[in-house]
Amino acid sequence: MGRIAVIGAGTGAMAAAARLAVAGHRVVVYERASTYGGALGRFERDGFTFDTGPGLLRVPAVLRDLFVKTGKEPLEACVDLVQVDPSARHVFADGTEVALPNASRAGVVTALDQALGAGAGERWGDFLVRAREAWDRTRRPLLEEPLWPNWQVLADQEPYPAVPHRRMLRTRRAGTLAEVGSWELREPRLAALLESHALAYGLDPRAAPASAAVLPYMEHAFGTWYVRGGMRELARAMYERCLARGVGFRFGTPVGRIVEKDGRAVGVELAGDPSAGHGSATATVEDADFVVAGVAPEVLDRLVGGTTLHGGDEVAPRRGAPSRLTVLLALRGGRPAGVAHRTVVHTADREEELERLFGERPGFPAAPTVTLSRPDDPGPAPDAEHEAVTVTVTVPSGLEVSEDDVERVLDATRRAVPDLRERLLWHEVRTPADIAEATGAEGGAVPAPALAAASGRLLHPSNRTRVPGLFTVGGWAHPGGGLPHAGMSGALVSGLIVEGPDFRGSQ
Repeated sequence: MGRIAVIGAGTGAMAAAARLAVAGHRVVVYERASTYGGALGRFERDGFTFDTGPGLLRVPAVLRDLFVKTGKEPLEACVDLVQVDPSARHVFADGTEVALPNASRAGVVTALDQALGAGAGERWGDFLVRAREAWDRTRRPLLEEPLWPNWQVLADQEPYPAVPHRRMLRTRRAGTLAEVGSWELREPRLAALLESHALAYGLDPRAAPASAAVLPYMEHAFGTWYVRGGMRELARAMYERCLARGVGFRFGTPVGRIVEKDGRAVGVELAGDPSAGHGSATATVEDADFVVAGVAPEVLDRLVGGTTLHGGDEVAPRRGAPSRLTVLLALRGGRPAGVAHRTVVHTADREEELERLFGERPGFPAAPTVTLSRPDDPGPAPDAEHEAVTVTVTVPSGLEVSEDDVERVLDATRRAVPDLRERLLWHEVRTPADIAEATGAEGGAVPAPALAAASGRLLHPSNRTRVPGLFTVGGWAHPGGGLPHAGMSGALVSGLIVEGPDFRGSQ
């Protein structure tokens, strides 16, 4: 079997590495950082621990499949995976609150009717039925199969079955997620609930196609899950599975370039003395039959020396996606009983927020939408008399965050934690610049899942490249960002290498 060089130790890269090792390949992962996990990072201070990346898992079947295919121990034997209930508590601008049960259509309908008025739940339930149809139409091509060569079919056809709407003497159908909220849900708080799913992935609901309805559907259909001890435990389990299958890891080892010969990727050159240049005595070349790159597009550009890997009739890499601001809160006093794991505090001025995030003059919203993570788990806090809370906000990539911006986040957080100021011991801020430093993505951009329609703007490049032997994996490759999508990219790359270009995905 062949030698595989994997660049990066993120979720997609480790998923590919474990599968390729099981297939008999000799796999070595080269990671410039000192540890594994990529976006599944952790910050520790004074006995507090915080996830600095995704705080919850959706579509756990993707990772369950990975563990089944790579060893005897299933996912649940390696991590303590628990379903979060309620899936989320929403605090709307007018003070209305609703807690949505996890993966229960009847429960969600009842909760929305009670909180927002009779009929609200039924409209949301009917929307989920239409969202399921969009999911059924796009699940395989957008999650389980390599990107089609005729990907324009996905770009041009809107899979969401929008309801005909009489507007301005014309019958129209919603083409964007915002129009779905306005024309089909017809309730400002339901529209805010819908749009928050797009915003969490850095998508502008005014421009995101109606097919983005699959985002809330995925949460509803497959539930919301948490790993006790923090999501970093998931990265640990994947790393240990890789080690058990014989994957080698070299941490603190940046790759300087991808080596090509006769137009094919044949290895990686490890970075030596930056002042010595390529081919210097301090640079080491590691031969490989295949190279798998789990890095941001800007990093990959440098590694291939400007070679055009995608373009022309192919999907080009997305650039300029929004980033995230994360504020880690160490609080005195234990977690109150009955608090939801996840709380979304909606902005009082959605239009201002969207203009600041996606308009021509990007900046920090005056009243941002914030998402709080307050796990029912003793692990993140030093003892029962303290609580660790993580707050995340979607922000423009490249934004220089000021102290005033952080204060706005804390003010919004107080709508969910009224005694925040009295309880706050300290806070730590992770900015887009920190994400850029960790990932190499310009401005700290964070990839979103692939979506159909929108002329292909929200698709991601194929896992295959124009350089034979070079494949891409992770959130910036098909099928895009998010833990399940990154995990599936690993499965797709493994299939393409093991079975060849005719691989069509899992059946």
